[in-house]
Parts: sequence; structure tokens; C-alpha cells
Amino acid sequence: MNKINFQILYEYNRIPAIFEKSTTSLWDDEHISKGMLEAHLDPDCDAASRKHDFIDASVQWICDQTGISKGQKILDLGCGPGLYAERFTKQKYKVTGIDFSKRSIQYAKEQALIKNLNIEYLYQDYLTINFENEFDLAIMIYCDFGVLSNEDRDLLLQKIYEALKPGGKLIFDVFTPAKYTNYKSEKSWEYQETGYWRPNPYICMHLQHIYHNENIHLEQVVVLDSNEKIEVYRLWDHFYIMKTISEVLKKAGFKDLGFYSDVSGKKYCNLSETLCVIAQK
Repeated sequence: MNKINFQILYEYNRIPAIFEKSTTSLWDDEHISKGMLEAHLDPDCDAASRKHDFIDASVQWICDQTGISKGQKILDLGCGPGLYAERFTKQKYKVTGIDFSKRSIQYAKEQALIKNLNIEYLYQDYLTINFENEFDLAIMIYCDFGVLSNEDRDLLLQKIYEALKPGGKLIFDVFTPAKYTNYKSEKSWEYQETGYWRPNPYICMHLQHIYHNENIHLEQVVVLDSNEKIEVYRLWDHFYIMKTISEVLKKAGFKDLGFYSDVSGKKYCNLSETLCVIAQK
């Protein structure tokens, strides 16, 4: 390993500015995206997607809670490989799914063809959508909302608001401070012959940090592989309390807010690690 790599490792091992970007895309990495897709599709895994039994219950609750009619249009933001989109389509709703993982969208399209499901899938950054008064419901599930900086969050809410028909609803979830009650800022490292981050040998440096004044958690992973290539992945999570998320939504024009512990309709309590929100245009 040369001197430059040591200097770069030292630089990346610092605590970064809030929402400082990764050095490369996590979602379309040829190796990492394989592991992500496998996690999505594992029915008993609660990592990339929630367990499939929960997804089943979630879809049914959303249909019952929102009162959307068969044939109405749903916008699935961060749809992954289509786990929610397929279920809504089978219940006779029209679904457009958007995700920025090429592998997940390709898999979703292939499955839609195999299962003869009429779903529109778009490989696109949802911050760039430009729909107008088109959807009856928008969903963004598994706390993706928290990865956004305040500026990107407000931009997305504006675009969702424009995409919804009058009276349309938005359902999403976020993590709460209870998720991070026992978390402490810490650093660690490991060596792997092969693993989640690379197919070849690599060293992995982990940084976990909480920016307490901003209610933001960071998981940073710096990967140095056997070719001496270094990349840094920053996984951000802005966690919210009910008051804060209410203020953000009302500023964006949403009203008639409802709160639950999760996206299956569990009654909200202060100990819940997640907060599900329903908002209306």
C-alpha cells in the first residue's frame, strides 16, 4: 500500500459534514447491487425490504386506510424490485414504480412480464420526477425519506404534492429517536476475503456517528480492495419526531395528517422506532 492511500484513508476516517456525498453510487455497484437484490427477495430478511409477511399486511392496511378505489393510480417511490407494486397491481390498482437501482428495476420489469402484470417501472432519481395531478396515492416505504438532506426532502415533497391529484394522499415512514437510543459514535475495521462490499479481498473501515443537534445518524463505510482502490459509502438517516415532521409537511402544503407506529397501522407510541405518516394534498 502506498503513502497516498494512507493519506486518503486518514481523510476518509474523519467525521464528515452532514449529508456529504459518497464517492460513488451504492445502488448500481455491480457487486453490491447483487447483495441488495438478494436481501430484497429474502422473505424472512428485514434489511433492504421488510419481511414479506409484513409487506402483505402493509398493502392491505394501506388499501383499507386510504379508501382508494380499484383502478386508481399509485406512485411507488423507491420501489426496489417491485414487492409493493406487484401486490397493489394484483389488487387492481395502476402502479408506477420508480427506483435508482438499475438491477432492481430490471428484475422488476422481468417479473412483471413473467407474471403478466401491467406495471410501469422507471429507472430514475425520484428527485427528478415531473408528474402533475396524476396519482391518487404516493408511497415511500422503509424510511427512505430520512436519507434526504433538508433541501432534497423539501424538493421531493414539492414534486410529490404536484404529482398527486387534489385530495390525493402520501404515505411514508421515518425512523424516530427511539431507533438510536443505545447508539454511540464508534469506529471499527475488518478484513474479508470476499463479502457484501467486494467479491475480492478488502479492508473495511466503519464509522458510526450521531449528530445529536440535527437528529441525524451516519453509517460510513470506507472500502479498500486488493487493487488498492478506495471508495467511501455514506448512509445517512435523518430521524424525526411527530412535531418536526408535521411542520415539514404543512410547509409543503399537506394537511389532515395521521400518525402510526408502522405502515401496517399499529397505534403510535413514543417507544416506537418508526413513525408512519399519512398526509393529504
